[in-house]
Amino acid sequence: MTSPEPSSPHAMKRWQRTLTYGLLTLLGTSTLVLFSRTSTPDTSLLGWSQTKIGSPSLALLPPENSNFIATAVERVGPAVVRIDAARTVVQQVPSVFNDPFFRQFFGDMGIPAEPRTRVEQGTGSGFIIDPNGIILTNAHVIEGADRVVVTLKDGRELSGRVLGQDAITDVAVIQVEAANLPTVAVGNSDQLRPGEWAIAIGNPLGLDNTVTAGIISATGRSSAQIRVPDKRVSFIQTDAAINPGNSGGPLLNQQGQVVGMNTAIIGGAQGLGFAIPINTAQRIANELIANGKVDHPYLGLQMRTLTPAVKEMLNSDARANVNIRANQGVVVLGVQRESPAARVGIRPGDVIVALGGRSVTSAEQVQQIVQDSTIGQSLTIRLDRSGQTVELTAQPAALPTGR
Repeated sequence: MTSPEPSSPHAMKRWQRTLTYGLLTLLGTSTLVLFSRTSTPDTSLLGWSQTKIGSPSLALLPPENSNFIATAVERVGPAVVRIDAARTVVQQVPSVFNDPFFRQFFGDMGIPAEPRTRVEQGTGSGFIIDPNGIILTNAHVIEGADRVVVTLKDGRELSGRVLGQDAITDVAVIQVEAANLPTVAVGNSDQLRPGEWAIAIGNPLGLDNTVTAGIISATGRSSAQIRVPDKRVSFIQTDAAINPGNSGGPLLNQQGQVVGMNTAIIGGAQGLGFAIPINTAQRIANELIANGKVDHPYLGLQMRTLTPAVKEMLNSDARANVNIRANQGVVVLGVQRESPAARVGIRPGDVIVALGGRSVTSAEQVQQIVQDSTIGQSLTIRLDRSGQTVELTAQPAALPTGR
């Protein structure tokens, strides 16, 4: 059957509208393909449900006229929870107010004799990963909490106990006393590609069980790029709407598998949400359950990717007192005292050109190699020091608590 030729301007416009609607329908049903992974993360401590996803020749297409987003949400929604955390904050009376000289001139002036306390409330999201009540969320959701209440989708409110939290990756694990709870299925975040579907579920701004959808905008975003330099995560970027209260909730693929944990947004921006890859969150969760904490390797360096502009700036600054000759690598700006880097003699102005036998050209590469190393194991470092090659061997130590 062929389309009739337009015979008049009015017919032409009708024909153009029909063509436009037809194109929109085709675009609206476009789908993406995921492939099965060749290796899986460590699942020795938790019964993580990991679903394999076909082969390159078998596209997982949603049935015609089906709503795969609604199907995914129906599967996962019962395992998404609201987390209400309460923390008590003590306001100390400034010491100057207790000074006799101050009181002689100003009296009490309504100054409290004892510290005041107030309770701060916060709300976030989480998802159940084990039917016996193990829940994953963000560390910042429950940070400093005196009381944690978990609300299930069926309305039950359960008291939560924090099994462990890791501020460096912003991952925390909570347990509630319950059994036979619904759980999520876990995907493989290592195989994500920009352009794939992304579905977020959470409790933004107190609006429980809110669903938003978009795509995976990018993968491998560094903590510096998203303005949280104290974190050690290679983030997933998505344009699925994420707002305060979504923190700790799941990011799903089109099969309804969790591929990330929503954690951050950039203030004032639109379509810039970020999630912790589920493979990273799973690894950290296993360590938290086993040990209650996570030790992160560190060398104790302040560093920056070397560019022509950075090289010129440092060489022209008399206060820096450096003579950088290398044209690429990672320049050391500072060394923490008594750190592994300090003990082996790394200096400001040194340029790291290789680490652990791998050439490096960015600070993110150095950070990742150190993160993937083992505490106490030797790590080779090749430096360019004012044009001279220097070979050193350092042993990463556990990142001090509170850094």
